[in-house]
Amino acid sequence: MRNLELPGRSTVHARNGMAATSHVVATSTAISTLQKGGNAMDAAVAACAVQCVVEPESTGIGGDNFCLFSPEGSDEIVAFNGSGKAPAAATAQWYIDQGITEIAQQSPHSVIVPGVIDAWDQLVRAHGTMDLGELLQPAIALARDGYVITPRVGADWESQKGLLANDANAAKRFLPNGRPPRVGEIHHQPELAETLQKIANHGRDAFYTGDVAEDIVSYLQSLGGLHTMQDFANTQGDFVTSIKSDFRGYDVYECPPNGQGVIALLLLNIMKGFDTEGVDPLSVERLHLEIEAGRLAYQDRNFFLADPTQADVPVDWLLSEEHAADLRGKIDPDRAMTDLPPPTIPKHEDTVYITVVDKDKNACSFINTLFHNFGSVQLAPKSGVMLTNRGQGFVIDPDHPNCIAPNKRPMHTIIPGMLVKDGRAQMPFGVMGGHYQSFGHMHFLTRHLDFGKDLQEAMDLPRLFPEPGTGAVDVEGGFSSDVVDGLKAKGHTITRPAKPIGGSQAIRIDWENNTLTGASDPRKDGSAIGY
Repeated sequence: MRNLELPGRSTVHARNGMAATSHVVATSTAISTLQKGGNAMDAAVAACAVQCVVEPESTGIGGDNFCLFSPEGSDEIVAFNGSGKAPAAATAQWYIDQGITEIAQQSPHSVIVPGVIDAWDQLVRAHGTMDLGELLQPAIALARDGYVITPRVGADWESQKGLLANDANAAKRFLPNGRPPRVGEIHHQPELAETLQKIANHGRDAFYTGDVAEDIVSYLQSLGGLHTMQDFANTQGDFVTSIKSDFRGYDVYECPPNGQGVIALLLLNIMKGFDTEGVDPLSVERLHLEIEAGRLAYQDRNFFLADPTQADVPVDWLLSEEHAADLRGKIDPDRAMTDLPPPTIPKHEDTVYITVVDKDKNACSFINTLFHNFGSVQLAPKSGVMLTNRGQGFVIDPDHPNCIAPNKRPMHTIIPGMLVKDGRAQMPFGVMGGHYQSFGHMHFLTRHLDFGKDLQEAMDLPRLFPEPGTGAVDVEGGFSSDVVDGLKAKGHTITRPAKPIGGSQAIRIDWENNTLTGASDPRKDGSAIGY
């Protein structure tokens, strides 16, 4: 439990239902949906739609979605992959012939076909109780009537004003009066409101066929993109088989590749071999081990992770005890590694994570993204859809498993998590922050389970992150100068992140007392609310 004499948040406790998101209006929407009779899936979709409006830099209907769902708190974990695919014409040779060696953020080639709307539709029909059109109404009202800019949203928005100015459509909608809206001002997205209403009236096909898809496709083609109406019409997410690993007596569930959940499990497998008795989680010695484990695990990610329908991803081997022990044995407790491979994918940015548990203990772990702030920073002019830049997750190297190819999904960073024990879901949880997410799952779970921090304390502690493929370690300002100097003495190159590292939410189910405990990361504008 935190020191109540110091600033900070307490964990939230309730009996009937709970939601935690990175924006208070989204959390409120989820609770309202539960109180109207919706279940956890309904509430998650309604909240996510709201975040696609009020947190437009972090997520949108032009992006992707993954979900883990526990029906009535059981250990039969449902996993859904709602990530989009590259256009059917996107061959590696085409890019090579054009002299394109890597995919730029603000280009049509960074845009994969968005999977969000199909994901929401399939998930609600399979596991919700309400109509998608009804669930979209709060988001429609906010986009049409306006929403207030909050502090983290405003800061992220301000940081992207240069890229927003590069796209005439984006500048018109997201730079009103020639600048980003300021905290406390009201912003509107009327085109997006109309698009959401079309989906509400006519279902998911209103996005993937007809004038919405025509608007997106024609805009991308005008920029040189390879997208076609057929690519949109063919879009369909998949129910997939979750993967898991044991940690401290719990089963930790993740979505399988193309997401990086397997790397979160690999990190936990490495770290469970280190002694934590009497260890300070913020000590130089502990942080050094985490950094080195992160470098090794992310090296595997960059080499192996890809769309498993088009590449061989050795999940069983990556999760084997032998592999974890081998990587653990490569860590020198006294000195940082220097022989790091070059990075194969660009730096991270943003996502939103949502978790909801309802009165029947349905537990939803739900994540939605555009990838970078404002994704590709390319706005379809008539529909108001900001488009993802997830195509930057590909490489252009025919010999690499994650090379771009027709109808292929890129390596994905967004990963919902679910903790299970004794046949029952114990905690849906998630961490935002692009590439940090696998490392963040390890950070959060070890601080909670190894070091006894409550959910909020585990989120509040300062974070660091070894940037994949480099010698740099991003270190938040909450660490003492002695810790920073100690890491430098071990050979780490310390850098300050441009903004706080990630964000997180979690809800713990207390089956004995039939209560819920929730927490939401202070690095965002959100909250956990129960009733």
